[in-house]
Amino acid sequence: MIRSRVAGLGVGVLLWVAVSAGGWGQTKVPTTVAKASEQQRDFTIQTTSRLVLLDVSVKDASGGFVSGLAKDNFKVFENGKPVKITQFSSADIPVTAGIAVDESGSMRPKRAQAITAALVFIQASNPMDEIFVVNFNEKARRGLPDDVLFTDNIQQLRSALWQGDPEGRTALYDAIEMSLHQLEYGRQAKKALIVISDGGDNHSTHTLQEVMRDTLSSQVTIYTVGVYDEDDPEKNEGILQKLANVSGGVFYHPKSLDEIVPICRQIAKDVRTRYTIGYIPSEEGKTVRHIKVSASSTDHPKLIVRNRTSYVFSDQGTVSQ
Repeated sequence: MIRSRVAGLGVGVLLWVAVSAGGWGQTKVPTTVAKASEQQRDFTIQTTSRLVLLDVSVKDASGGFVSGLAKDNFKVFENGKPVKITQFSSADIPVTAGIAVDESGSMRPKRAQAITAALVFIQASNPMDEIFVVNFNEKARRGLPDDVLFTDNIQQLRSALWQGDPEGRTALYDAIEMSLHQLEYGRQAKKALIVISDGGDNHSTHTLQEVMRDTLSSQVTIYTVGVYDEDDPEKNEGILQKLANVSGGVFYHPKSLDEIVPICRQIAKDVRTRYTIGYIPSEEGKTVRHIKVSASSTDHPKLIVRNRTSYVFSDQGTVSQ
């Protein structure tokens, strides 16, 4: 099981594009990951207490992102009981993001559009994000060199996305597990995963139960993009929806390949405009905690809030860095 750095829950986004991968590398942190500016440290949320961090997206009735809200505009409930917000940020802070790309044989005619969409996400993201690639078909593999866990180098990421050749079956669950584990090494409190895939899983050693358990225990917000025909017998739309919903992300099903690029640009904007809300959970209660966040503003008659809906409580106080 994945052990979250923030007891209970952290903020994150797992960028998962379903296409292929390279081998699981060493834990050496490259120079591009190690760099940190004074501005980054100013926006880093730290605590020595147990802390639940929520990655919260707010839109108005027309679907536009709503910025400029303050802490008093939000209310948070855990298992139906109101909790006091102790941490709040609306800044565009860097994230740790994973891109998982499906390179099974059925993705061959869709590969170019999927990789272009992933690159558009990277280009539209915060320049200081730390990013990695996981490619998968019958095996899940890291796309970056073994001594590079994360990078902001667009050429390295481009090469990682184009590794391998679309063939074989699909180890979707293995790719998620690999991505969740690597995200644990990320330096940023906010973590994201995007998944672009054309179907279900037919070759993993990990199970769906393990994936859901580790998603609940992680700090990751997952965005999933299902690229498949409606009559595809191997599609797994329900799982893609569930992963996105429980982690506070979004599931997309483009009607055509041309929609994948604007979807990934939209995801990048969502990641950069989300609010960070933190609170100290009660030590008493069930292991699985359910969360509801509401927002109100005199400037907007109706606000639509999206966030992680559940997490697994841990009694180990840790530090979010």
